[in-house]
Amino acid sequence: MLAVLPLGYLAVRAFEHGPGHAWDIVADERTVLLLGRSLGLTAVVVSACLVLGVSLAWLTVRTALPGARAWSVLVTLPLAVPSYVAAFAWLSVDLAGFTGSALALTMVSFPYVYLPVAAALRGTDPAQEEVARSLGLGPVRTFLRVTLPQLRPAAAGGGLLVALYVISDFGAVSLMRFDTFTRGIYTSYRASFDRTPAAALSAVLVIMTVALVAGEARTRGRAGHARTGTGTARPAAPAPLGRLRIPALAWCSAVTAVAVAFPIGTLGYWLAVGSSATWDPAALADTASTTLGVAAAGAALTTLLALPVGVIAARYRGRIAHLLEQAAYAGHAVPGITVALALVFFAVRYAYPLYQQLPLLVCAYAVLFLPVAVAATRAAVLQAPPVLEDVARSLGRTPLRVLREVTVPLAAPGVAAGAALTFVVCMKELPATLLLRPTGMDTLATRLWTETGAGSYAAAAPYAAALILLAAVPSYLLGRHRT
Repeated sequence: MLAVLPLGYLAVRAFEHGPGHAWDIVADERTVLLLGRSLGLTAVVVSACLVLGVSLAWLTVRTALPGARAWSVLVTLPLAVPSYVAAFAWLSVDLAGFTGSALALTMVSFPYVYLPVAAALRGTDPAQEEVARSLGLGPVRTFLRVTLPQLRPAAAGGGLLVALYVISDFGAVSLMRFDTFTRGIYTSYRASFDRTPAAALSAVLVIMTVALVAGEARTRGRAGHARTGTGTARPAAPAPLGRLRIPALAWCSAVTAVAVAFPIGTLGYWLAVGSSATWDPAALADTASTTLGVAAAGAALTTLLALPVGVIAARYRGRIAHLLEQAAYAGHAVPGITVALALVFFAVRYAYPLYQQLPLLVCAYAVLFLPVAVAATRAAVLQAPPVLEDVARSLGRTPLRVLREVTVPLAAPGVAAGAALTFVVCMKELPATLLLRPTGMDTLATRLWTETGAGSYAAAAPYAAALILLAAVPSYLLGRHRT
């Protein structure tokens, strides 16, 4: 219900002046141009993230890569870098437009592919690959015919999250001055009191999301991906790299340098040479504690709502389960500003005591980031052997007890990873926080945006650095947990 609330708002606003007027907006030449730009940017970023995520997961999990533990942590740290901070960094070297947007978004979102693929590599049975090798298949053919099909659900789920992240991003494309649907919607909201054009554009984004979710569901196929027994008790033997050792290290180093070292180095430059930098430790600490509290509340609510959806999506096939999963993803494609306005519309008309209160902001986080937790939960449940649930039911356990005593404990690591990811993205969220935060409350993201909007880049640097530092903690734990 909460996830589809923005859709009801869009329906009311988009058809406020009749279907004909809404269609004229959707069929306009500028709308078609925005659609092409958004799809092109999404295709490039998703493709790049799949290459980066799968290759880095394979190197850090299944090969004898020197320092694999350290690399697995380093490649998760880009989760701590907001897209608008990465955009600031690349703008400092005069990179903007499509290229700048694609580079900034790729470098902050490839961990969404890396993390589930790395987890899947650790959960698959290496005996299947060993059997394929014993039958004469070489390393490449074994990877393509045996390993890659087992990684398909994880890679597809991560790619879907990247796609939804890209089409709903506002900060990076706005700073890079590259027009996509989100920037067009924001401009429409700012330019007129008539919400119909922006609502019609947002409706197109929802349709794009439905198409993406349906396409991702088709890539999963109908094959099972869980082991029916305990599998081999030993981990997979690391594959020797041989002459590829130096190129592999160079690849990991280059990705880490571009995704982590460059934006952090840019922030260091702002802190060192910016004359407008004013350090107020008390204000910074207060803003940081507020950010942590709000993000924790958002992650807790989102994970709680995602658990039943993820279980149903993993264990049940059918129209109702498919529609439930699609509904959970729909809110993520609606721009944060539209979700915020939908919740304001709801609060003012039906729940006024919630207006400009913290619970409304927490609900916005749940709507926006429910897919992050759902995808992690679904992937974790898919890896849990369903036969154990069948045995528990045959012993007289009710479905609720099976969920509590069998399914959730087996999927707990994946659910916790989803909660950590949700915590990180809640910390970095900007548009909805700007509109829904209680009066007088600032988060690190809103404070950073306020300072940069005034051109005070050096004054914004402490807040950007604190945001990256705090978000780096769960990102580090995610990477370390998987080593």
